[in-house]
Amino acid sequence: MKMRILIVEDERAIADLINMNLTRVGFACDWAHNGKQGADYIETNKYDLVLLDIMLPEISGYELMEYIRPMKIPVIFITAKGSVKDKVKGLRMGADDYLVKPFSIDELIARVESVLRRYHKGMQVVHVLDIQIDTLSRTVMQNKKIIHLTHKEYDLLYYLVQNQNIALYRETIYEKIWEDSEYRETRTVDLHIQRLRKKLNWNEYIKTIFKIGYMLEVKS
Repeated sequence: MKMRILIVEDERAIADLINMNLTRVGFACDWAHNGKQGADYIETNKYDLVLLDIMLPEISGYELMEYIRPMKIPVIFITAKGSVKDKVKGLRMGADDYLVKPFSIDELIARVESVLRRYHKGMQVVHVLDIQIDTLSRTVMQNKKIIHLTHKEYDLLYYLVQNQNIALYRETIYEKIWEDSEYRETRTVDLHIQRLRKKLNWNEYIKTIFKIGYMLEVKS
C-alpha cells in the first residue's frame, strides 16, 4: 500500500510541483489549499505524513500543527519563513523537520523518506515496470527472481526510478551516484547503464538522450 501524504499549501504551483514529484516516486498525495481544508482532510482521512506551510489562509500552519500534534502524524514544515527563530519555533511545536523555500526536489524527497523511516513507515518495496525494489535489503526482484546488482548498479537503478521520465545529465548521475563533484570524461556511467540494461532487459526503457545522458521511461 502506498504511503499517503497531505500537502497543505496555498500556492497552487508549489503544491502541484510537490504532488507531481512525490507521486512520481510512489507516494499518494492529497492537496489542501488552506488550513481549514487541511484540518477537514486530516479529520476524515488517514495520513502517514503532512507537508505543512506556515502562512496559510483561514487557519495558520502553527494553529494546524496544534491540531495535528495529538494525532502523532509526522509533519514537515515547508515555508518561506527561514529565520533560526522560526525554525526553532516550528521544531519545538513538534514538527519533525523544517524545509525552507525555495528547495530542491531531491532534498524534499530525501527529507520525506528520512522522516518516514524514523516513524518506521518508509516505502520498503517500490514497484516499477516489471521489477520490485526492496529498499531495506537493497534487493531487486524481476519475475520472482532476484537480480544480482553491484552496490553502484543498485544506486543507479534507484536513482533512475526516483527520477523516472526525467532526462538526467551524465554529470548529474556521476555526481549523485559516485559522490564526486568533479565530473570527468569517463565511461563509468555508460558502462553501468549498459550493465543495467542487460541485467534487467530494459533496453526499451532506459533511453539514451542525445547530448544529455539517460532517462528511465515509464509510461502511465
